[in-house]
Amino acid sequence: MTRNPKSQIRNPKWTHDRRILLLTLLSGLPALAVALALLWRGDFSSKTQWTLTVLVLGAWCSFAFAARERVVHPLQTVSNLLSALREEDFSVRARGARRDDPLGDVMFEVNALSEMLREQRLGALEATALLRTVMEEINLAVFAFDDAQRLRLVNRAGERLLAQPIERLLGRTAGELGLADCLQGEPTRTLHMTFPGSIGRWGMRRSSFRQGGKPHQLLVLADLSQALREEERQAWQRLLRVLGHELNNSLAPIKSIAGSLGSLLGKEPPPVDWKEDMQGGLGVITARADALSRFMEAYSRLARLPQPKLGALEIEPLIRRVAGLETRVPVVLAPGPNLMIQADGDQLEQLLINLLRNAADAALETKGGVKIGWAKTGAQLEIRVEDEGPGLSNTANLFVPFFTTKPGGSGIGLALSRQIAEAHGGSLTLENRKQGTGCLARLRLPLG
Repeated sequence: MTRNPKSQIRNPKWTHDRRILLLTLLSGLPALAVALALLWRGDFSSKTQWTLTVLVLGAWCSFAFAARERVVHPLQTVSNLLSALREEDFSVRARGARRDDPLGDVMFEVNALSEMLREQRLGALEATALLRTVMEEINLAVFAFDDAQRLRLVNRAGERLLAQPIERLLGRTAGELGLADCLQGEPTRTLHMTFPGSIGRWGMRRSSFRQGGKPHQLLVLADLSQALREEERQAWQRLLRVLGHELNNSLAPIKSIAGSLGSLLGKEPPPVDWKEDMQGGLGVITARADALSRFMEAYSRLARLPQPKLGALEIEPLIRRVAGLETRVPVVLAPGPNLMIQADGDQLEQLLINLLRNAADAALETKGGVKIGWAKTGAQLEIRVEDEGPGLSNTANLFVPFFTTKPGGSGIGLALSRQIAEAHGGSLTLENRKQGTGCLARLRLPLG
């Protein structure tokens, strides 16, 4: 019949200290039996025999109990130390910890473990305090929900957003707080939502983590309304500034000439050459009106740019064809790998024509050349257009619609080009060349 090990551990006669005591007694029992046998068979008086027997038995038991204590006491000390560690009391240390005996090694390692745990707890407390401070100070609403979608954590911005104190928020479900939609669908998106403390557009990010072995969801909401309003205000200011400049350039001479023609018609008798003056003035008005009409047409083109119709497009023939269209300056072609992308060929060709035309205009000022090439950089196609012109003097307004430094320029070429690039999921940047004079335009488009 097999005994249950648990019953042996729970039985008091099988405890570790009693086993040590029993083994110690048994180890001395043979010597004790021999000594007593010799004593009682020898020629000794009865008094001597009993006295020696009591002394031998007393010494035997004393040494056994002393050996038991020498084993049990260090174990009790280690148990107390480990219990203190479990209670997160890292100030307790074992005495006599040294490296010259096995028991000292155990005590030394327990002390080292206690010191390490103390430092880790201190670091964790400092990191937690820093995290709490950051969460309270950032202007982002942070919420943590458990697997039952009950709120377990919220920061100060979240309290302001829901217009309730934390005591009334914790433990409530996402549905009760109006955040159920945020825990479903795409983890990163923009929402237009109404909360008790605010209304507007929100940037939402959601991620998962585990606490106590259970899944939780972390929800972060950022108010985009103020940033979007500021960007919109700045965009309108730039647009109105350029529009006002262009309109004044056309309306001021029209007003001036119209006044002069009105004065001319009011003279009696009219001057001899009044017809010529009238025709010249009307010609200027017509020219300025045509310029204003072209300006508005350019604005309409920028506003009506259609979505690109993506299709397979081979890069090398496109760039060779665009490079062949520019005949005013020498264009150097730097061939790259044979690549295919998904793009709108017509829009991309118009973009490259704009970049090459700007590069040629700049190169004509210094009688330099133009270079165009392409390469694969990671998961992107990079097309480079370099010129040997004077370089860029004002980079802040490069992509502002209708801003131009060229006489007769419309000011929409670069703005339209960047709009095409971004519609394809890419980017367009301009910068001065680091080696020599001139400008470098980088067009990056995804290969996937």
